[in-house]
Amino acid sequence: MSVAFTAWGYGVTYLELASVITSLIAVFLGALGVRMTWPWWFLSSALYALFFYQVELYASAILQFVFIAAAAWGWFGWKPTGAEPRYMSKKERIFWILALLSVWVISAPALADIGAAATWPDSFLLVSSSVAQIVMVLQRNETWILWLIIDAFGTYHYANQGYWFTSVLYAVFTVIAGFGWYRWLKLPQKA
Repeated sequence: MSVAFTAWGYGVTYLELASVITSLIAVFLGALGVRMTWPWWFLSSALYALFFYQVELYASAILQFVFIAAAAWGWFGWKPTGAEPRYMSKKERIFWILALLSVWVISAPALADIGAAATWPDSFLLVSSSVAQIVMVLQRNETWILWLIIDAFGTYHYANQGYWFTSVLYAVFTVIAGFGWYRWLKLPQKA
């Protein structure tokens, strides 16, 4: 992998740099609730799928395909004017929390069996981000609470793996998630 520059003693590749830039654009547009977020999600996810595969974070690579599918779903599911969010019902919240926990417990050992790195934290990011992305496509305000937790954890996880540039990206994502939550509360709420 060709190095674009070195930061904190870590060689940032051109692929990681392009992944970070397109991801920042995608997440910021998502926080604004605009439909143009979805082509950017598609592009950033395709780039990150390749990057994570190359560094053997297989769950993070698989997650990018979830994001690619969500990008297509979001493009056709959101109105041209953007998101029309609403809060989940209590039943919806319970369903998504139980789905997240059960799939996480099942997926981590499966990743270990195929030799993936950091299986428990990486599978948490896979499962929780998948849930948060689906909840975002469904235009639920709770997506931003999930993203705050996921992005803060991702900041720690990728730093722990030594991927400093991606870790910084997740720290920025955490701030954007707070902005996204604030911004979506200001959008017209669907009944």
